Amino acid sequence: MRFTKNLRALSFVLPGLVIGLGSMTTNAALAQQATGPVWVKICSKVADNDTCNVKFEVVSNTGQLVTSVNLLQSKGTTNRRTFQVAVPSGRYIPEGVKVQIDGGNVNTVPYFICVPSRCLAEIQLSDALVKALKAGGALTLTSTNFRAEKNPVKVSLKGFTAAFDGPAMNSESVEQRQKELESQLKKRAQETAEKLKAAQDAAKAGN
Repeated sequence: MRFTKNLRALSFVLPGLVIGLGSMTTNAALAQQATGPVWVKICSKVADNDTCNVKFEVVSNTGQLVTSVNLLQSKGTTNRRTFQVAVPSGRYIPEGVKVQIDGGNVNTVPYFICVPSRCLAEIQLSDALVKALKAGGALTLTSTNFRAEKNPVKVSLKGFTAAFDGPAMNSESVEQRQKELESQLKKRAQETAEKLKAAQDAAKAGN
């Protein structure tokens, strides 16, 4: 599905310094182990600006970032609409993040900064892009790591429209969701540790 003929024509790159390229990498298999993310909308007021973020965040069993999608809208003294993708650090910067909705055109979102924990790619959020996301079934985001390995992550668009058009989560809901995610991570980490120990015990018994 086409949401624009050329995302680069809409893009803007903020001044930033690319620093601290780490060794963290991600891949599709890791994404499949993530903690069942959903689209959420979180709003807040900062100074004279009302800011809302419609986001979808994928983390691994160990809590490491796999991919985060953020649709940021700010109104007030600063009016800005941004489509942002966060991926682990250690990316090959010239490639940017490749974005594809369902089987449509593949477009590039350029990076504007990397920090030790992640790299951020941004473009201006257009009405056409929002419309395409609402009509789509899945969003595929592909970054390339410093080893020239492509790391595609598929993000479901189920629930996107409801989150984008609906009310923001209240503070209690945000806190409860965070606790649930932390609980899931602890449970999965414990299960992984138990499986590793069982495998080690079996290996010792075999010797």
